[in-house]
Amino acid sequence: MKSFLIIFQVVVSILLILTILMQEKGVGLSATFGGGGEFYRSRRGIDKLLFIFTAVLSLLFIGTSIAFIFVR
Repeated sequence: MKSFLIIFQVVVSILLILTILMQEKGVGLSATFGGGGEFYRSRRGIDKLLFIFTAVLSLLFIGTSIAFIFVR
């Protein structure tokens, strides 16, 4: 069971890194520190899907990290 968790967490972490890197620059906190984004716009299309996918992957990563506490 522990080896499955390790493999699953590695896959999730790689996907999480890729989805973060694919997100558009100048959106979010980077706009606060001078990175563009002079106006508010809502997330649409692939940007919204990528945002949701990033949130789901981060929750899976946190869940597997907590699962390591209970698996021997």
